[in-house]
Amino acid sequence: MFPDIKIVAIERLELGFAPRPWPFADARRAEIDRHFAALKRERPALWNGRVLLLHDHAIEGAVFRGAFLETDFASFIAWRDWDCPDRTIKNCFSLGALRGSDGGFLLGVMGSHTINAGKIYFPAGTPDPSDIVGDSVDLAGNIWRELAEETGTARADLVAEDGWYCVLAGPRIALVKILRARETAELLRRRVRAHLSRESEPELTDIRVVCGPADFDPMMPSFIPAFLTHVWSTDTS
Repeated sequence: MFPDIKIVAIERLELGFAPRPWPFADARRAEIDRHFAALKRERPALWNGRVLLLHDHAIEGAVFRGAFLETDFASFIAWRDWDCPDRTIKNCFSLGALRGSDGGFLLGVMGSHTINAGKIYFPAGTPDPSDIVGDSVDLAGNIWRELAEETGTARADLVAEDGWYCVLAGPRIALVKILRARETAELLRRRVRAHLSRESEPELTDIRVVCGPADFDPMMPSFIPAFLTHVWSTDTS
């Protein structure tokens, strides 16, 4: 059903910060700057901050190992929008798969002011320098930070399942951890929507509950239905 996507169960992550130059960003600087300026005219809230991209990785047994470099957001977005011309680089990010006590998953709808306006996926954010701890990159910490910022849900409200799902989708690698709530998906959705209503400019414009393939939406990146289909096919809960 998703021939270009591979999903691997992972027990732990070993991710390091190993900075190096990115030739793509240096060689195409002027084009990148023009591209980002055009995007900002459409979405003035965009900010050219610093982000982390994966430049080396391997799956060894049940361990995902990788090394990240630092670059600017404009270079990352140009690379993404131009069909990822440097195939040595991967957009590797973590996702907190919110799941209600009744089994329903909760996904966010990105706001119109964001770079992924209208897209529907689990709360997430591109890794950035705040995720660097010593010489490591803490993508578990990234999940909890993004979850709190985007949904107002605290770590104490959830139980994280052991291990990760590594979703290999071409230039994207999603590292997904399932987070179980003590309340049903619909009750959690109401609580998150109440949080969004109190925000002056929330990153998410809505929350969707997904219980089966009938709830899939064309605005979901392909790795989302691939992941959910995989989980449902192996679900024992």
